[in-house]
Amino acid sequence: MRIDVQKSAPKAVKTKGQAVGRPKGSLNKNRKAVALSPFQTQLQNCIRSALTLIGLDLAIVYFVYDGALGNNASLQAVNQAGLHLISKLRHDSKLYFPYAGAYSGKGKPRKYGEKLTVETLTADSLTIETVEKNIRTHVYHVQVWHKNFPELLNVAIIVKVNLNTGRTAKVLLFSDDLTLASEKLIDYYALRFQIEFNFRDAKQYWGLEDFMNIKATQVNNAANFALFMVTFSQLLSAKLEGVNRSSMLDLKTIFRARKYTRRIINSLGKNADEFYIDDRIFQAAEIGRIHAKAA
Repeated sequence: MRIDVQKSAPKAVKTKGQAVGRPKGSLNKNRKAVALSPFQTQLQNCIRSALTLIGLDLAIVYFVYDGALGNNASLQAVNQAGLHLISKLRHDSKLYFPYAGAYSGKGKPRKYGEKLTVETLTADSLTIETVEKNIRTHVYHVQVWHKNFPELLNVAIIVKVNLNTGRTAKVLLFSDDLTLASEKLIDYYALRFQIEFNFRDAKQYWGLEDFMNIKATQVNNAANFALFMVTFSQLLSAKLEGVNRSSMLDLKTIFRARKYTRRIINSLGKNADEFYIDDRIFQAAEIGRIHAKAA
C-alpha cells in the first residue's frame, strides 16, 4: 500500500543548528536555460523542419500539443523554435495569482500571491457560463504564476460541475502568449483532436500503417498519399448529399456499392442510363452504411 510505503520511508535527519531554507549566497536558476530531453530535441527539430517547408506562405504562431508538453522545458523548446506553445497543465498544478499587496520596503518584492483554487476564482475572471444536460460549465481566464516557469502563464480554466452529484472536474489549458483570449485558447487546443482524427483516418482507411516500403522516397510517397486522401475524402464527402462528413467508412461504402452496382448492370447487358434517372438503385446497394441517408 502507498500509505505503508510512505510510513516506512526514511525521514530526513536535521542536524542541530542547521540553517533553515536556502543556503546563503545561492543564486536563482535561469529557468529559460534548460536541458532538453531527447524527445524535446527531436520535437524541436521537427518544428523547425516543418516551418522551413511551409516557408512564408503561412504565418505560423502557435504549436499545439497535449499535456506531455505541460512543463517548462517543453515550453522553452517550442519558444526557441520561434513559436508560442498551447498545451495543458496537470489538473492539480499549483498556480498563484500575482501578488497585489503593498511592498514591505525590505528585500525583493513578493512575486506570488494567493494560490489558485476553484474557490479563489472570482466572477471578474469568468468568461463563459453554460448548463447542458445537468452539467454546468464555467470558463475562467487568468494570468498566473507557476513556480517551475520563468514567466506568467495565460491560463483558461474549465470547471465542470455535475448538478446531480455535485462532482467537479477541472481542466487547465495554458499558453505563454498573454494576449490570447480564453475562447481562442480553447478553440486552438480543440484542433489538436482533429489532427489526431486525421492520422487515425490515414492509418485506418488510407494505408498509412499498412504500406511495406522501406526506401525513403517510397515511404514519403506512401505517407503523403495517405494524408492527401484524408483531405480529398473530406472535400468529397462535403459535396455528396446525405454523407456524414466525419465517416470515412460511409464514403468508402458508397463508392464501393456504386462500383458493384454498375458492374452488375453492365454484366446484365442493360442500359445503365435508365437506372441513373434517380438514386434509388444506389440507395438499395448502400447497405453497409453506418449513418442513414439524409431525406
